[in-house]
Amino acid sequence: MKSGTIAGALFGALLPFAASAQIGGDVVKLGVLTDMAGVVADITGKGSLIAAQMAVKEAGGTVLGKPIEVVAADHQHKTDVGVTIARRWFDVDGVDAVFDVPNSGVALAIQGLAREKKKIVMYSGAGTTALTNEQCSPYGFHWTYDTYAVSHGTASAVVKAGGDSWFIIASDYAFGHQLQADTTNVVTAAGGKVLGAVRHPLNNPDFSSYLLRAQASKAKVIGIANAGGDTTNTMKQANEFGLVQAGQNLAALIFFLQDVHSLGLASAQGTYLTTASYWDTNDATRAWSKEFFAQTGMMPSMLHAGVYGSVRHYLKAVAKAGTDDADKVAAAMREIPIDDIFSKDAKIRDDGRVTRTMQLARVKKPAESKAPWDYFEIVREIAPEDTVWPLSESKCALVKK
Repeated sequence: MKSGTIAGALFGALLPFAASAQIGGDVVKLGVLTDMAGVVADITGKGSLIAAQMAVKEAGGTVLGKPIEVVAADHQHKTDVGVTIARRWFDVDGVDAVFDVPNSGVALAIQGLAREKKKIVMYSGAGTTALTNEQCSPYGFHWTYDTYAVSHGTASAVVKAGGDSWFIIASDYAFGHQLQADTTNVVTAAGGKVLGAVRHPLNNPDFSSYLLRAQASKAKVIGIANAGGDTTNTMKQANEFGLVQAGQNLAALIFFLQDVHSLGLASAQGTYLTTASYWDTNDATRAWSKEFFAQTGMMPSMLHAGVYGSVRHYLKAVAKAGTDDADKVAAAMREIPIDDIFSKDAKIRDDGRVTRTMQLARVKKPAESKAPWDYFEIVREIAPEDTVWPLSESKCALVKK
């Protein structure tokens, strides 16, 4: 029996008898709101849609005897576009839950709308900690990572390795602002200094002026607090300017397999990063990732894996609750264990943040890579409590103190 068949059988065993189903419109409809053609399309986009569809297929295409439908749309990194799509999905199209939502500004706007409409949103692509802090929601679940996690994992490792002076290049929207702030806190807490910082517009083609300021700062480390194409462009141009050759080091605060693939190992080698998952971890992750590769031509990013895991957990919660009612499903999501191949020790906190064991990785040297997409060396695991905002400091109204 194939691994996917086994997983589907195990999933199906959890589903209650279909006659008890209370499903609005007789269909469970999932919306993947993502970036299909923009700066982070490679690490979200079509891959996020495929990951959601794979989770649905694993469930047998039904839950509680009702069909599962997946729709997708591109928010174009525009808050008004994202809110318009989500509002139509909720009010007209009968979408029960939304997934992915890369772009923290769009995600925060969707959080407010979903709270008003009592609809579940499970964020894989968004990074801002505000989703589970000041703007937390009983219907919002931050599944894969946040800026606190990646900054604490990566920046602390770089400072410990001697990179104690930093200049930060950040994207100029909610995600970049938060990542810059979190990184600054980590560096200074570890005894380092941030000598300066600049912010750039999203999807920026020319980083020359920002890199010249970073060079002039004489900081040991240039912290790159952006994502997707902005990250690869920053790193490519830094190499063209000879910054690394002159003695400065690059630290990408959020970095993905696809970024390495775009840059090439020769340019990306030695870069530290923090990841929630890696395709080559065990037999189960490798088998799933090969199926994903067959449909997309690439191995999954941690955001793709996150969409798969979040859809899988949502469907199990619907089965547990016996309904698609958002309040009952949200309660079931907190009750049942998180059990997917990419998660270890994962749990949902009161604030909606999913805690999990993460991994500190280093990009391999070309000679160390044995096959296509064999890019990461796992340096060590990072305990869940080391990558999440302490609940004692939380401003989330859902947290019981």
